[in-house]
Amino acid sequence: MIAESDLLSGMPTGLYIDGRWRDASDGATFAVTDPATEDVLALVADATPQDGQDALAAADRAQRAWQRTAPRERAEILRRAFELVTARAEEFALTMTLEMGKPLAEARGEVAYGAEFLRWFSEEAPRIAGRYATAPDGINRLLVVKRPVGPCLFITPWNFPLAMATRKIAPAIAAGCTMVLKPAALTPLTALLLTQVFEEAGLPAGVLNVIPTSHAGAVTGPLIKDDRLRKLSFTGSTEVGRRLIADSADQVLNVSMELGGNAPFLVFEDADIPAAVDGAVLAKMRNGGEACVAANRFLVHESVAEEFATAFTARMAAFHPARGTDPASTIGPMVDAGTRDKIAALVDGAVQDGARIALGGSAIPGPGYFYQPTVLVDVPAGARILDEEIFGPVAPITTFRDEEHAIRLANATPFGLVCFAYTQDLNRALRLAEELETGMLGINAGVVSNPAAPFGGVKQSGLGREGGIEGIDEYLETRYVGIADPIGKD
Repeated sequence: MIAESDLLSGMPTGLYIDGRWRDASDGATFAVTDPATEDVLALVADATPQDGQDALAAADRAQRAWQRTAPRERAEILRRAFELVTARAEEFALTMTLEMGKPLAEARGEVAYGAEFLRWFSEEAPRIAGRYATAPDGINRLLVVKRPVGPCLFITPWNFPLAMATRKIAPAIAAGCTMVLKPAALTPLTALLLTQVFEEAGLPAGVLNVIPTSHAGAVTGPLIKDDRLRKLSFTGSTEVGRRLIADSADQVLNVSMELGGNAPFLVFEDADIPAAVDGAVLAKMRNGGEACVAANRFLVHESVAEEFATAFTARMAAFHPARGTDPASTIGPMVDAGTRDKIAALVDGAVQDGARIALGGSAIPGPGYFYQPTVLVDVPAGARILDEEIFGPVAPITTFRDEEHAIRLANATPFGLVCFAYTQDLNRALRLAEELETGMLGINAGVVSNPAAPFGGVKQSGLGREGGIEGIDEYLETRYVGIADPIGKD
């Protein structure tokens, strides 16, 4: 395994604009810290608004030549990037563990997941197609072609620093779009390492420009108002997403928004309880609960609630919090003090509302932003913790009476990203697929994310889809060409 010091000493820390690594225009940097120790890992160039303008100008200049590049050439660049990321899996895994906190085993899983977007869209690039048809009246021919939308701005979150970047970059490259990437200030190192990979894979200058910054609004705000930008894709909170959508209105930008969630995990009376517990652990504790698709509310039929809660609590108690590089670690720290403190406030509020702590319930003293794996039972309806995204290792359990009640509780949120349900009744599963207000549904499965599937939500959980055959459509525009009848009448 690569040593931390060796990894960090060779880590790129500059801006990447027009195929060149450079300092910020004013020379400023910001610190990236290890959330497990609170130590500084690296100083990264802190992009200014002028750097943002330079990045967009580079993307705009490169767009015309890039969109004319053969689809197979774009595909081969993505394939080479996939192979390079895979070959450097340990570097990527350790980088994510150091700057975000997740255990190395989970970081390795993200490398495989994130790399697969590169391979998936390398295979989609040559399959972009339109259609040619005769108009119903027979007078004209209808030619429909797909064209790249143009320069894009990507704003990615800290919780999956590799996968959230590849999920946007890969389809944009496949479609023939250039881009500016603004990675999260908490976790920019993974994005910079990925940029190095694309440079090695032969991506032309200006196609990908990367501008880490500690003052996101000042840098990205002017880009969103610039008529050279054609698309904005954001993954993050609904609150920020709303502001970005409003800011995008002036330019009528094409926007994709993957926003917050409040995922219900339904356990029906006929569920296989051991399987439901297995799925619940995956749905709650993947990434330490710091995921928009993490189970946020456990809604359990009253007849099996005690059995489920007892078994689930035992499994949660087995997690071992430690720095992600510790071989014994099964959950790392929260990403920063603010995230940990919000979790603590939600738990304290739930207890005040009448919930009972079955496990955990407090922050862990010492360096780092650790919080105990926590299970709350008897959580009353209306508790704040059932309405807000927790983003941590806390599982509130409440009960329902019947299927209708379960669906009503599950839908009682402005969010609709993902839902999980455990039942052995096929007809019920099909009813849930029709009645639940969600963009994704896991039936007897605690993880649904897959590069081959369309990821996204409904209601205030977002707009558009990422991944799957649908994912590349977000980066394409439809152009219709009407052609006079080339045959004519005899």
